[in-house]
Amino acid sequence: MFLSGHTTPRLGIDLAGGTSITLKAQNEPGQKNAVNKTNMDTAVDIINRRVNGLGVSEAEVQTQGNDHIVVNIPRGTNEKQAREQVGTTAQLYFRPVLQVAAGTPAADPSASESPSATSSPSGKTSPSPKSSAGADGSSASPDAGASSGAGSTASAGSGDASPQGRAVPQALKADSTPSPSAKSDTKDDAAASPSPSASAAPDDKTTALFGTLDCSNKAQRVKATTGVKPTASMVACGNEGGQWAKYLLGPAEVEGKNVSKADAVLDTQRNQWIVQMKFNGEGKKKFSSITGKLAQQQSPMNQFAIVLDGDVVSAPSVSERLGGSAEISGSFSQESAKDLANVLSYGALPLTFHEETVTTVTAALGGEQLDAGLIAGAVGLALVIIYLVVYYRGLALIAVASLVVSGILAYTIMTLLGPGIGFALNLPAVCGAIVAIGITADSFIVFFERVRDEVREGRSLRPAVERGWPRARRTILVSDFVSFLASAVLFVVTVGKVQGFAFTLGLTTVLDVVVVFLFTKPLLTLLARRKFFSQGHPWSGFDPKRLGAKPPLRRTRTPRVHADHPKEA
Repeated sequence: MFLSGHTTPRLGIDLAGGTSITLKAQNEPGQKNAVNKTNMDTAVDIINRRVNGLGVSEAEVQTQGNDHIVVNIPRGTNEKQAREQVGTTAQLYFRPVLQVAAGTPAADPSASESPSATSSPSGKTSPSPKSSAGADGSSASPDAGASSGAGSTASAGSGDASPQGRAVPQALKADSTPSPSAKSDTKDDAAASPSPSASAAPDDKTTALFGTLDCSNKAQRVKATTGVKPTASMVACGNEGGQWAKYLLGPAEVEGKNVSKADAVLDTQRNQWIVQMKFNGEGKKKFSSITGKLAQQQSPMNQFAIVLDGDVVSAPSVSERLGGSAEISGSFSQESAKDLANVLSYGALPLTFHEETVTTVTAALGGEQLDAGLIAGAVGLALVIIYLVVYYRGLALIAVASLVVSGILAYTIMTLLGPGIGFALNLPAVCGAIVAIGITADSFIVFFERVRDEVREGRSLRPAVERGWPRARRTILVSDFVSFLASAVLFVVTVGKVQGFAFTLGLTTVLDVVVVFLFTKPLLTLLARRKFFSQGHPWSGFDPKRLGAKPPLRRTRTPRVHADHPKEA
């Protein structure tokens, strides 16, 4: 039964049409000569892996000129997702939160002055996205000691954490950072608490931007995050459930390059999709260090913001030191969680791209070429069948039946590979299937000729089949191995549509071995017992006279001499 109701192979962009996207690379403010061949090639590789990670096969990603990348995506179920990800920079940073405020201006002008660090559009709780971070895959749990403005809490299962409460490593206990539990005589003392990073204090410009930024204005959001270096403080926005929140953030403590793996996972306990991340060796040290320091801070300074391409996608609070993994949770669907995990897994693009043109590719030209290719294939198949009938007579029935079985298997497998691994049938792949007709027919001919050679030697058909098969088997295996090796090398060293030709040729070569061993040989063994073939009917293909067979092999006997009848002199 076909998967998901698919009964036809998925077609490539040249046969089914699709979308062609032209991306233009640009330098970030402060960058010089970033648009170079090395960065462009790296971007092509990352985009290609992202698209293939979504199961979109036969996508074409190639450079055009010095600063353009063209992405051709075949029409299919993942076309929209691929378009959303091809130009996503995926710059990921973990930044400590210094202050949180409502993302949109308050109705009362006086309310917008000196926004509370834990205020929200509703005036009750922080609007930061619900998220969590865990060590080594552990799930998040609420922190009873965190203030109501934290939004969410991160917990860990690392060895540094105590099951009774918050664990503080000895190294952090000796840190010069004052404890947030210290008593203060004024309300401003809490806000004046040092940030986790020594260089986290924002400058006056950043502080002023935090007070005036309107997160509902896209132009302001983009301008606020454009050109900000990882080592500088920044202002960023996050949206959860339609409510905007703005964050005053310190310098990045952990970067996306420190993420070694990301997966979209369904959290069955909370019945929501999350993105789990694992850090490399350097990332584990950095993440453990920053979370250990954040755990000593008061809300909202015990939060870290996960900033993706300038947007805060999550801002969990930390109650204890965390280890080598984290998770992002929130209002994710399965699709959005997999999209985020996909871009994080393959890393950030080294350049910033914007869509210059997006065009729809029609399949009109490809359809005409496909029709011409199918006609050529049908003509070739008809000529092969005519040759088999004229030369092999009844044996042509076995060859045609084997070709039909091989064709059905190839069609079925290519149909299943569409939803399975994203295989798409393009014009070169069709050419590979047509070429395979000759390879398959060649295997039948080798087998038939070996059997006919045995018949020419004077053997009857059934022994001839069994004696001819070992010799034919070796020849078929060697021939198909060479063909498969050539297709494998072609698949590895080429890109784009040529890989479709190599893949189809290799697939049909493997099927040829399967069909000859499991269908053709057993079928001929059964038919050899029929009188039509065993007695050498003129239309059987084994007519001894037509083959010029020798007389049947018989043992010659020496006449016996008896004692009572001596040989005459």
